[in-house]
Amino acid sequence: MPLLRLRCIKSFAWPRFWTRTQIVWALGSGLLAGCTPAAPQPRAYRIVFSQCNTAGAWRQAMLEGMRRELSFHPEVQFRMLDGQSDMERQQAQIRALGPGEVDLLIVTPCGTKQLNVVATIEETYDRGMPVVLLDQHTNLRRYTAYVGSSNLEVGQAAARYAASLPRQQGHLVEVQGLSGTPGAAERHRGFVQGLAAYPGLQLVGQVSSSWRRLSAQAELTALLRAHPEVDVIFAHSDVLALGAYRVCQQLGRARQIRIIGVDGLPGPGNGLQLVQDGVLAATIRQLPGGEEAIRLALRILNHQPYERENALGITVIDAANVLMTRRQTDQLASQQQDIERQQALVGALQATYASQHTLLLVLLVALLAVAGFGALAWRAGRKQRHLNGQLALRNEENARINTQITAQNEENARINAQLTTQNEEISRQRNQLEELAAQARADTEAKLRFFTNFSHELRTPLTLILGPVEELLTGKAGLTAAQHHDLGLVRRNTQRLLQLVNQLMDFRKMDVGKMPVRASEGNLVDFVGEIVDVFERPARLRGIRLHWLPAVPVLRAWFDANILDKVLFNLLSNALKFTPEQGQITVRLQLGDAAGRTVRISVEDTGHGISEADRAHIFEWFYQGRADGAGTAQGSGMGLALALGLARLHQGQLALQSQPGQGSTFELTLPRELPAALHAPTSAATETARPTLPHLPAEAVALATAASATATDLPADEPSDTLVLVIEDNPEVNDFLARKLRTNFQVQTAANGPDGLRLATDLIPDLVVCDVMMPGLSGLEVVAQLRDDWRTSHIPVVLLTARGAPEQQLEGVQAGADLYLTKPFNPAFLLESVRTLLANRARQRAHFQRELSLDKATVAPTRPDQQFLADLTAIVEANLSRTELNVDDVGRSLNLSRMQLYRKVKALLGTGVTEFIQGIRLAKARQLLLDDALTIAEVGYELGFSSPSYFSNSFKAKYQISPSEFRALRTTPED
Repeated sequence: MPLLRLRCIKSFAWPRFWTRTQIVWALGSGLLAGCTPAAPQPRAYRIVFSQCNTAGAWRQAMLEGMRRELSFHPEVQFRMLDGQSDMERQQAQIRALGPGEVDLLIVTPCGTKQLNVVATIEETYDRGMPVVLLDQHTNLRRYTAYVGSSNLEVGQAAARYAASLPRQQGHLVEVQGLSGTPGAAERHRGFVQGLAAYPGLQLVGQVSSSWRRLSAQAELTALLRAHPEVDVIFAHSDVLALGAYRVCQQLGRARQIRIIGVDGLPGPGNGLQLVQDGVLAATIRQLPGGEEAIRLALRILNHQPYERENALGITVIDAANVLMTRRQTDQLASQQQDIERQQALVGALQATYASQHTLLLVLLVALLAVAGFGALAWRAGRKQRHLNGQLALRNEENARINTQITAQNEENARINAQLTTQNEEISRQRNQLEELAAQARADTEAKLRFFTNFSHELRTPLTLILGPVEELLTGKAGLTAAQHHDLGLVRRNTQRLLQLVNQLMDFRKMDVGKMPVRASEGNLVDFVGEIVDVFERPARLRGIRLHWLPAVPVLRAWFDANILDKVLFNLLSNALKFTPEQGQITVRLQLGDAAGRTVRISVEDTGHGISEADRAHIFEWFYQGRADGAGTAQGSGMGLALALGLARLHQGQLALQSQPGQGSTFELTLPRELPAALHAPTSAATETARPTLPHLPAEAVALATAASATATDLPADEPSDTLVLVIEDNPEVNDFLARKLRTNFQVQTAANGPDGLRLATDLIPDLVVCDVMMPGLSGLEVVAQLRDDWRTSHIPVVLLTARGAPEQQLEGVQAGADLYLTKPFNPAFLLESVRTLLANRARQRAHFQRELSLDKATVAPTRPDQQFLADLTAIVEANLSRTELNVDDVGRSLNLSRMQLYRKVKALLGTGVTEFIQGIRLAKARQLLLDDALTIAEVGYELGFSSPSYFSNSFKAKYQISPSEFRALRTTPED
């Protein structure tokens, strides 16, 4: 600034008529006042941070992050209040902040479930002070903004990672933080919600501990000793995870149990170091949020745009990415140290600048004094020329000092530019990591949606093709040989399309880790031999010799029949496809090594072989080799890739040996023993079931013969009062189901979920057939609403869907469905299923009739149907004396129409409402007849009978004895 003022004075044009004295005074005024006003300084804000407590590395990292960010804003006044984990202390500290003393409050509440803390924070916000919540904001409604990570997502991420460790099979223990704290509760809830998606994972117990150290060491030791099957521990912090590791060391189980921690802080002894050293299997890293809270506070204070909810992402750090993460954190720490050193250098330069600025002011004051004395001495004559020379020298010194100050200002500007560039690079790298993680999650979700929708869109038309074809082929319709051949061709190609859909779904299951291995011990020779027998006839029709050569008659091994069946089916299908007529296929089974720890299954053909260029890509997805000279048909490119993936999932290997012109040999090597985690959940090993080709759904294959036989037993025109409601959004499938069911039942149809619910409550059908995937209201929601409404809670429901995954079938059964059929389905199997469900409903109706016996007028309301019968019985008993009591009166009391009440009672008891009322009256009459205080006529009138004769006739018609005879029989004294 002095340099700027001096330059302004030098550039001024002095008037010629000014005296030297006037020039000196002008010079002094210019030096003191300056040519331009000083640059505006940033506003000094006052920010207070109310911390629940400062104990622990994670909270220290939060505070350190705030201080790092504040180093870029020296004008901000920052103060931290330590609540020392005392809610009342924190409440008093916040209330002590007077109006006008603080511009913004950042708070991490000690207990957001305490109403006094919540009220204090919201009162501060209501006074007009901006409030930024950091880390948690449960139960808070009035605040300015929030920044922090979700403890619920932390628990869910831990559950997903735990599912990937033991292949979704195992037993887990949870080491929770301090009981009652919001963080511990949210992480536990997220962990339980995440485990619900993996039925193979079982949470066997949990212990609660202090956050600062593992205070529940004895309880954890006892729990691990009581459950030796535990293989995963989820700890709510890295400190608790380290304590759990030491407990496992003491028990000698440190290598068997994998531990998951939370925080993922850098530095010695923290989460990243523990994962790199192998102490922890993984840590869920969540940012403390100190820097983000300060940035958000400054945006609010400077009236810049900001988001009210600012969720910080979480990252799972394990052995795969811990090294990269540590390098990034070390690089960030190094860059932060460089920034701090450069800031220190800037401070030193600024101090030098201040001292030199003071010196310059002193020199300028001296110069002014010398100029004044020079003006006074000028009148005395030329004796003062020597003093003027000294003044010139001092002016040159001032110019040198000004030059030095200019150089220092330029150096400061260069350092500030370098700091800005480094900060932008750090922000860019962080944003790039967040974008990559978000893109990966979006890609995975899109892939899942694609496969699910793709399967559904193909299975629905396959139902309309395969159903009628199966009926024509298995029925007694007169088909010519050509027609039968053409229909067989249609069925084979439809089944091939279904096989391709199933292979795509198997690929999706492997890709997302949802195809678990469930192995059981069995005879591998019999299993492979039965699969070879399936291919014997197709090979014989093409003139191909199929040889089955087991090395031993019996070979026991642990294997998953479902997975191994798919692998061998693809290998044999591939061999049969590429072997020319009059060729040969040889299947061998033998031990894979001298110790007998592995088995080897080889499929050898005499085809044209595979070129060297194709061998390098033969196991890649959707790769199709070049067609050979004989014009061999090419496949979809999925079979061998799926076989390789399933073999590796089974902890085996699939290898290829081939020479062009000499055929190919595929060798499948499998271990005879598998880890206990991969065994099927049964109490004893069972023999493997006979494999079936994946041409039809398993239930259709199993019941094909029985269904075709039973379908002809019932006449097509037999009348039936059984009402079936079909809810299906696809018009063709809806019409197909209605036509097949109308041969035996009355059918009503609905094209969507809302219409189906309306018809169900209006008509009270005997059974509902419903599709799962429908727009607006899905089939699962329809089932749930039917079960929640006691008017329709008794109706059996059959769900039809293209979603055939086991977890999806489990979801349908849990929603309340009685049967879950996967498209395409066999129509005969559907009819048999409907008959079975209706038969079960008849048995249940007989059970309710037995409960409503003479000695038990009401039933305990343990289920919706029993609750309905209890309410119905109570209404009738309360109005027994009313002679005019009718069905309409009872229906109005239950908020039902006459028809709804009739069909509900008919479905549950097999009788009408009037008969039910009469039965209750007559059962009550038997009790009253035992009392001699009432005459028979009085008993009849008491129970609503219009006359004694009507009462007597009704009583005798039901019990084959008159009221007087019943009383005489019951009151006769015994000998």
